[in-house]
Amino acid sequence: MGIPAVATGSNAGTTQNDDGPPSSHESPYVFGLYKHLTNDLGFNVKVVLPSSQKSWIGKAFHIKEIVTGQYYYPTEPYGYGETSEVSRPLKEGEVAEWILLNGTPATCANVGLYNLYRGEIDYVISGPNLGRNSSAAFAMSSGTIGAALSGALTGARALALSYGTVVHPTPEEWLEPAHQLAMQIIKELIDGWDTRLPNKATHGNSLYNINIPLISELLAGNGLPVYWTTLWRNSYSALFKAIPPPEPTANAQPTARDVPAAGPDAPEADPKGEAKDLVTSIASPLAFKWSPVMEGIVRPDLATVPEGTDAWAIHKGYASVTPLHAAFAEPVGNGRLALEDRKWKL
Repeated sequence: MGIPAVATGSNAGTTQNDDGPPSSHESPYVFGLYKHLTNDLGFNVKVVLPSSQKSWIGKAFHIKEIVTGQYYYPTEPYGYGETSEVSRPLKEGEVAEWILLNGTPATCANVGLYNLYRGEIDYVISGPNLGRNSSAAFAMSSGTIGAALSGALTGARALALSYGTVVHPTPEEWLEPAHQLAMQIIKELIDGWDTRLPNKATHGNSLYNINIPLISELLAGNGLPVYWTTLWRNSYSALFKAIPPPEPTANAQPTARDVPAAGPDAPEADPKGEAKDLVTSIASPLAFKWSPVMEGIVRPDLATVPEGTDAWAIHKGYASVTPLHAAFAEPVGNGRLALEDRKWKL
């Protein structure tokens, strides 16, 4: 989930994601991405992250709340670190100074671009998300892509990066080659932003959505094939489940607990919709818990997945790069209608 800012030479950018600061459970990849962007590509990376898990929030802004933040100081090897209310010099072992905001991923992108590093950022890189962000059902819900959209709508060049979980738990030795492949893809896209598109298509002020499946083939000499893809236009069904009222007892007390908001591939998400460690009862006739039915999205019938889409690539074991516009899609040919054919006849 956070959105980082990165810079090469005179160029700069921001990095964000929707999973929050480094955490083995919810945000295991952002520190590795930061190090590779800095060390491998020579980027000057500015990191602005949500202070907590913000998956499934899309490109939302919280407009009634005041956004506040803290400074964060990651350390080796996993990026865990201290927070501070004020900026301070780095202590021994600290790698950098990041910023955590109690806002959405899209908020982090905009605040990074206009309030923290105004005029310094050339690229917004959002991710890596814990879990795939392929297909419309995931992409339109993703805070990782939402942060990239937030950047793209300002005219910034933006990329969203997600690592698709296939095996639980993911072997740690797969992460380094995933980061290396991500660096190759990011460098290719940044070096030829518009000219890199297939069929000489134009991209404009939009973004790229990158998905890399975490699979054993990453360890092979040639790594994973990378394909240009389109977004699979699928749908989801029930996302919530009713919480039954408790059985009446003399000492019954309502229970409440935060529902995990992990990404679609995180360990808490059961493909059959049986989310774990959730509230089991609450004293309200109108109570619902997050319990998405994932089976048809995570493991669809491959006969229904069009070849060349991002979901097709994930299931074939390929990395995918999907060019996207920061706009709602319109029916093909709608813009070619003559003016007289556009007027409704009521």
